[in-house]
Amino acid sequence: FFSMSAGGKQVVECVPNFSEGRDKETISTICSEIESVEGVKLLDVDPGSATNRTVVTFVGAPEHVLEAAFLAIKKASEVIDMSNHHGEHPRMGATDVCPFVPVANVSMEECVDLARRLGKRVGEEIGIPIYLYENAASCKERRNLATCRSGEYEGLKEKLKDPKWKPDFGPSTFNPKSGATVIGARDFLVAYNVNLNTTSVRRANSVAFDIREQGRIQREGCPITGPICKDSEGKPIRIPGTCKSVKGIGWFIKEYGIAQISMNLTNISATSLHAAFEACCESATSRGLRVTGSELVGLVPLKVMMDAGHYFLRKQKRSLGIPEAEVIKIAVKSLGLDELSPFDPRKKIIEYQLEDETSSPLLQLNLKEFAYETASESPAPGGGSISAYVGALGSALACMVANLSAHKPGWDDRCEEFSEWAERAQKINEQLLRLVDEDTNAFNAIMEAYKMSKGNADEIAKRSEAIQTATKNAIEVPLQVMKTALQSFDVIKAMAETGNPNSVTDAGVGALCSRAAVRGAFLNVKVNAGSLKDRTYGSEALKSGEAMLQQAEEAENTILEIVNRKL
Repeated sequence: FFSMSAGGKQVVECVPNFSEGRDKETISTICSEIESVEGVKLLDVDPGSATNRTVVTFVGAPEHVLEAAFLAIKKASEVIDMSNHHGEHPRMGATDVCPFVPVANVSMEECVDLARRLGKRVGEEIGIPIYLYENAASCKERRNLATCRSGEYEGLKEKLKDPKWKPDFGPSTFNPKSGATVIGARDFLVAYNVNLNTTSVRRANSVAFDIREQGRIQREGCPITGPICKDSEGKPIRIPGTCKSVKGIGWFIKEYGIAQISMNLTNISATSLHAAFEACCESATSRGLRVTGSELVGLVPLKVMMDAGHYFLRKQKRSLGIPEAEVIKIAVKSLGLDELSPFDPRKKIIEYQLEDETSSPLLQLNLKEFAYETASESPAPGGGSISAYVGALGSALACMVANLSAHKPGWDDRCEEFSEWAERAQKINEQLLRLVDEDTNAFNAIMEAYKMSKGNADEIAKRSEAIQTATKNAIEVPLQVMKTALQSFDVIKAMAETGNPNSVTDAGVGALCSRAAVRGAFLNVKVNAGSLKDRTYGSEALKSGEAMLQQAEEAENTILEIVNRKL
């Protein structure tokens, strides 16, 4: 579900839940331990007063994350006293649960190993009873977190006396201050609460039972007080809920003065965020209630928000070919994610948190700043980056015409047709925008290679190799600009022919921009190919570029003929 590129880096996410949500100093003390480990990035700290619980999210290389998790659990055992803890959320320890989640270039098996190593170390060095769950579970009976946590803190003393509940690591004796901790490895989980216009926990639970996969226990006669129906083995029969891979309960949140359905979506492929929201709306309405909004606890993958935005755009019969930020805005407003507090996508979407904005400095500039940076004494950004940006403007114009056509009065039956064209143009636009910085980075890499030392034969050889490698990349990037900008012409031609006739000149300007992008990028291919020692590679690059340039010029002429006929 993650969209970011981590290169070859291993990235693991850890999401410990600490049984303290009210004392900011205590929470800060625990988080400081996490931040003290080099190579770990603290992404999110989400405290809840009513639940008296804080969900912390951090990422990094496996070994660094392992160390940070241990230090946080150790500190929590020192500063949290479970004998005085009260809150709405089920819990049984100072660090209640601590899962590892594979994000990039890490297998689930590696996360299982991290969980078991952490559990062993916490059990031995801190003396906290440890249970392993989900993919790290020692037996199938312990896979489910709710099962491991049954009885909660208050029932833990007796639970530890039961041989069936001997901890996987650590002592079997009750630790009144720290309780017990559940450690595991799982896929990405979305913690999601839906707000209701009621204060009744019973009503909220009714909705939760309608939604969650395990549903509710079947009863004879009265569905609330009637005798429990049992199968041939004497086990209670359950009426399944509507949403697969969803766990849920109802509760009252005093700080908000409302009841919520609190859910864990454990498999977004089975039940998406928007599907869970809509199911809650349907159930609530059938019970005389109304969903007023929702909240995300912790972080969420970008794809989850994009899928939700696209779903609601389709319901509105609107084009999907709009910028990412606008799609997310639609998702936030449709789900009511800003009802209880402001929703900042830069802080709540995991890919944005992991983004390195220093890798794309040009895209962070406004139009005036970009023009001034281009005009400065620095040789980059130069013609290559400008070619990519002009191409992005060409595809943006194509996207604009498609979106205007999708919303043209009387053309509602063609909305899906134009939406598909707009989506194609938007993807091209995003690719070309990324290439704006990539071209400048490619030029800078050549400059850095030329600066390498050449004091002896070995250094001269390494410098020469670095220059040639950087030069090849400086050819590949403009070739990619040409290839991507060339794809715009299909959309532009379609918009000139069948799009909103009032915008036909915009399609024409889009064609001019796209052809300029192809021609400009080809100039960069030519200048860099001339200094390449690998003549075969250079010759093939020029041949490929010439073919694309010819296609672009032919496409431009065809589109301009269409435009001029309609003027």
